[in-house]
Amino acid sequence: MRLVTHGDSAPSSVNRYLLPHEHQVIMVRRHPAVLLRPVAEIFGGLIIAGLASQWLGPASGGQALVIIWWAWLLLLIRFVWKVAEWSVDYFVVTSQRMMLATGLITRKVAMMPLGKVTDMSFQRDLMGRILGYGEFVMESAGQDQALRTVPYIPYPETLYLEVCQMIFPNKDDSDD
Repeated sequence: MRLVTHGDSAPSSVNRYLLPHEHQVIMVRRHPAVLLRPVAEIFGGLIIAGLASQWLGPASGGQALVIIWWAWLLLLIRFVWKVAEWSVDYFVVTSQRMMLATGLITRKVAMMPLGKVTDMSFQRDLMGRILGYGEFVMESAGQDQALRTVPYIPYPETLYLEVCQMIFPNKDDSDD
């Protein structure tokens, strides 16, 4: 099984970090659960703003209502920013390394060569089990790596098995 985007090509935001001799094997966005907190903030802020509008009413002169709704608008702008960031964040496994590309304005690319990975595990808390995401934890031989954890990975069991197969290939299998 290969988990790649349509057409086996990474978006240009990720493709520019691939070496000429690398080929992409796995590429996924982080799980949308990363947006749960901003969504809760938007709805919570909307409820608070609506209740405050009812409570204060037009008798307050409107100044407090303007401030309340501007604060909610700032929450909405923050939510749009978080969605835009999520849309350009990718976890990529190539034939040579694992990469996590994040950031909308300030781009950060953390990577670990597959040959340096000595131990890999994934964790799932209760919410992750319910919603279908997990966190990868990777270790290398006594070195501090740029890519140690990758939170909010969708379908982590499948990805874990696929990555482990690449890190620890079966000597009897021929290369694809």
